[in-house]
Amino acid sequence: MPRHHDITVPDLTGRRALVTGASDGMGVHIAARLARAGATVVLPVRNATKGRAAADRIAAAVPGARLDVRTLDLSSLGSVQALADDLLREGEPLHVLIGNAGLMTPPARKASADGFELQLATNHLGHAALVGRLLPLLREGRAHVTSQVSIAANRNAVHWDDLSWERSYDPFQAYSSSKIAFGLFAMELQRRSEAGGWGLRSNLSHPGVSPTNLLASQPEIGRTGDSTEVKVIRVLARLGIAGTPQSAALPAVLAATSPDARGGRLYGPRGLGHIGGPPAEQAVYSRLTSEADARRIWDVTRELTGVDLPA
Repeated sequence: MPRHHDITVPDLTGRRALVTGASDGMGVHIAARLARAGATVVLPVRNATKGRAAADRIAAAVPGARLDVRTLDLSSLGSVQALADDLLREGEPLHVLIGNAGLMTPPARKASADGFELQLATNHLGHAALVGRLLPLLREGRAHVTSQVSIAANRNAVHWDDLSWERSYDPFQAYSSSKIAFGLFAMELQRRSEAGGWGLRSNLSHPGVSPTNLLASQPEIGRTGDSTEVKVIRVLARLGIAGTPQSAALPAVLAATSPDARGGRLYGPRGLGHIGGPPAEQAVYSRLTSEADARRIWDVTRELTGVDLPA
């Protein structure tokens, strides 16, 4: 049977948090845990119907929850800018940002509206552009920024010579590349915050392995049935080896809210193989430790997104 885990979350009353990918899976549980601690939670979602359903689900579990459903398609830089412009115009500081949304292994290469490989666009470029555009609100709130990577960021490498996979395409290697890029960006954000006195804390989390929709049927990306991997993960979750969506949410919550969580560190499940169990600090993956690679991804991201990231 799956094991139940929980953590102590500090009082977040008066704090404003933004969680991407909160319309289903572990994202709903991340948002609910923050709302239960008193935060006002911004839920930027691509599918408005799913977003409203998620908000209703959270509100039913957390009476009095303060929720703010917005529109965001992370694969579109125009959509990212529109959301950021709205939030900047409103001027309320952000205290927590959890970049949780993700897309995993479309069977064939798909391009975003801006022409980028879809996993690169969604997992890295959209999140990085959102952070970059919201820097004034994040700095004002002395925010904790937690970037959700993956155990896949401990495999393969950034596909530097063909970052958008235009000449070849391998679904899993493209996923790894996007998650490593996102992790490197988060590490560089921490270094630049420290150097520039921005007051941000940027760290990493990973959820381990749990039966979410990442590997389930998604006809819109060409996956017409549940993958073999997700079927195996469901069995492992029932046996208590892999995590559940609830337990998989906890590393990100810990990384973003705990007063003991530190910038430039990685938090994930501490069970067998780090695929399940209660959350704890872990060694940062070797692929995320190169300062030269982090500077390079920062500069490439500025170029590809057109966002004026501080040099």
